[in-house]
Amino acid sequence: MRVGRIPYINCYPVYGGIDRGIVALDATLVDGIPSALNRYMAQGALDISVISAVEYARDTARYLLLPDLAISCDGPVRSVMLFSRVPAERLGGRRVLVTRSSMTSVVLLELLFEHVWKARPLFVPADAEIADLARAEQPEHDARLIIGDAALLLSSGACDRARDYPFAYDLGATWKEWTGLPFVFAVWAARRDARGATVQAVHRGLLDSRAWGLEHLDELAREAHRRTGVAERTCREYLGDLDYALSYRHLAGLTDFFRRLAQEGLVPDGTLSFTSAA
Repeated sequence: MRVGRIPYINCYPVYGGIDRGIVALDATLVDGIPSALNRYMAQGALDISVISAVEYARDTARYLLLPDLAISCDGPVRSVMLFSRVPAERLGGRRVLVTRSSMTSVVLLELLFEHVWKARPLFVPADAEIADLARAEQPEHDARLIIGDAALLLSSGACDRARDYPFAYDLGATWKEWTGLPFVFAVWAARRDARGATVQAVHRGLLDSRAWGLEHLDELAREAHRRTGVAERTCREYLGDLDYALSYRHLAGLTDFFRRLAQEGLVPDGTLSFTSAA
């Protein structure tokens, strides 16, 4: 089995036990940014992976959701941020750089501009990893969408670039204010043609590893600090505020997001399908 993993620190609680050999996983882990893992799954290069919520919605016939496993927030997320030089409502017709790494974050941003901020900017695809933020030359822009470790670095003030953007918008918090629901950024899914018993074994391993991770957030926060340079306390708060379950309330938020996307014609009007965890 080939299992996808995002190398950002937000996945530490799910893979921490596996990475340390505490939880056995009879599979090969493949690292990739969200957009790459989406592509690998679509091409059949992975059997199971964390994928963007929008990737699942765009091809529900290809995938089965793994129960009780997701990356979500019920309010601020801290690592999916719009940084801007002017208020979001004034970005109509202006250039907004959007990360190439995450399909869900970009589509969510489009919804928020259309229905919350009532502005229609010019979206320009760009790279936004931590190394990209340090480069002196940046494409011309008035705002930029950044996700993952780079967003946490900026939102925590640990990067000098933060002073370039007096306005910062947390997309998880904005969604919550708009809908009153949690937001699910990523889910774990299996290809429908993957072997059932093996999928279930991997799923159990991921859940066991998550259980270990949630009990050892202090250790994971120290590792996250060493990796990103973000203060250990901030990393601990960040990991503790994220939710890695997929409860009925999370599903309500996910369903509402998919409903809005379907109304905009951005995804087919499909049905959520789960693999058995038995």
